Amino acid sequence: MTNKKQGNLFIISAASGAGKTSLVKRILSENKNISLSISHTTRKARSSEIEGKDYFFVKDDEFNEMKNKGQFLETAICHGFSYGTSKNTIKEMQNLGKDIIFEIDWQGVKSIKTIFSEAIAIFILPPSIQKLEERLVARGQDSLDIIKARLSAAKSEMSHIDQFDYVTINEDFDDAVKDLNSIIRAEKLKTKLQQFNHQDLIKQLINP
Repeated sequence: MTNKKQGNLFIISAASGAGKTSLVKRILSENKNISLSISHTTRKARSSEIEGKDYFFVKDDEFNEMKNKGQFLETAICHGFSYGTSKNTIKEMQNLGKDIIFEIDWQGVKSIKTIFSEAIAIFILPPSIQKLEERLVARGQDSLDIIKARLSAAKSEMSHIDQFDYVTINEDFDDAVKDLNSIIRAEKLKTKLQQFNHQDLIKQLINP
């Protein structure tokens, strides 16, 4: 029997402070067959971030060189910094037959779906602008001016939810995790994917 498997591609986006990174980390810890697509970025690493695990942190010149060589699947500028998803990284992960999560800005959704039309896009909303501001302040990573800029950008980012297949509201963290796991589970059970992943079994059942 063939061992070839095909994984799903999940795009998860949110306004800054909506809890996207924390939710993705929980999903990864609970689903061993899911890997994170690690993006390149020109911003500096936060104190809790690890090179090669959270992001690949690069200088502007290196990022632009990779972009000019066509090495990115998608790129976006968010809060003055560049972000990009490496084509080679995705190909390597696909060859392992794993599901892949793209934790990216909404701007990258169209680019990824153009190449991978089967990718599933999920947007995470905060319960309110007030809660979003409280979370950004509590995070303690940005100045008040940057927080104001993030809140201003959030409304624009959230206006693009019609580009997504699913939307969940992160009012209660555990409920939001359940929502994401339900989406992941349901997508795994779609007929086309099941036919591909279990083609030998299906052939045996139909033609014993």
